[in-house]
Amino acid sequence: LIIPLTLVKRSWFTKSPFQAKDGIMSDLKLLATILYRMPEPRRTSKGNIRHKLVDIIVIALCAIICRCDSFDAMEYFGHEREEYLREFLELPNGIPDADTFRRVFERLDAKELALCLNEWLGTEHQKRCTIAIDGKTIRGSENEKHKAFHVVSAFVAENQLTLGEVTVPEKTNEITAIPELLDLIDVEDGIVTLDAMGCQKKIVEKICQRKADYVIALKGNQGDFHSDVELFFSEFANKYPKHTTTEKGHGRVETREYVLCNNIEWIEKADCWKGLKGIGMVKSTIYHTKSKKETTETRYYITSLTTLTGFADTVRKHWCIENQLHWNLDVIFREDACLAKKDNSPKNLNIIRKIAMRLLNAARSGRETKKLVMLKASLNPDAMLDVLFQRKS
Repeated sequence: LIIPLTLVKRSWFTKSPFQAKDGIMSDLKLLATILYRMPEPRRTSKGNIRHKLVDIIVIALCAIICRCDSFDAMEYFGHEREEYLREFLELPNGIPDADTFRRVFERLDAKELALCLNEWLGTEHQKRCTIAIDGKTIRGSENEKHKAFHVVSAFVAENQLTLGEVTVPEKTNEITAIPELLDLIDVEDGIVTLDAMGCQKKIVEKICQRKADYVIALKGNQGDFHSDVELFFSEFANKYPKHTTTEKGHGRVETREYVLCNNIEWIEKADCWKGLKGIGMVKSTIYHTKSKKETTETRYYITSLTTLTGFADTVRKHWCIENQLHWNLDVIFREDACLAKKDNSPKNLNIIRKIAMRLLNAARSGRETKKLVMLKASLNPDAMLDVLFQRKS
């Protein structure tokens, strides 16, 4: 939803436009200084570059914060906010058109864009945090030249921070992408969580080399190892302490029982799994209040942790990457519906959306949702700048 400024009542503004110009310029200077380091993807030798790269990226970020989801919408947003944008952007030849946005995002180096924007916002996090690594396919990015891009992200559960991402051609490439991603980010003293696809000896070794702990799902892809762990817990789970939690909501009551065993001497070739100190089990019993039916699911894990409460807390936090990152990209930013398919545009827009999501999270107060903050930003240019430059109103 983009509402022309001419239709916005003055009473909707919490403060007069442009009053914080000096603060805006100071904030923008830092962002511009970092973005100027990016390699220019356009032909600089021809002398036909009409729009500043910094202007294009900042307008795109502002547009996505204000609920735009296409290059055409970015152009429309720019024209509606042009008077305001000119207060802090150069715009030497006005607002770029949709084709300019498209061409630039097709050619921008996605890794460079992520590095610059993350440097601007900073990627500091507490040392002992849960870093969930998982992949998401950008459904709408497939075309005749390539399959839909699959983005493997590292997500800090405690503050909903995306540390980094690696893009691969399809989901099966996650196994090779995870070590590459671990080399790009700081996981020291953290706890890395992975689903069963990441349950590989080389990945476990890489996590340990990066001086982190791990909790990794164990499924049938590990053959006898999984069968032995399943059989062990079926026989001896009741002999170990349990940590139990109960959650109610969405028409169901879910009870989870966590069990951790640190006696792993019986596991064949346990020393092949670097840092392995325990195996865990989580039994989820779900009671559906409408149908009055009950379902049960049991999952197994390998871990370098030694405390039951630490294991239980980490397993639960892994799902933050699904609930707080992937769900938001799909539902709030409508990523899978985006029609950008060519070259680097799907990857670059994925990065911009994650940065916008982080800014929106920081801008929330009280019971505000991200959707409400986006609505406020689309109605009020000052509110948009408060989100962009992380300023409290």
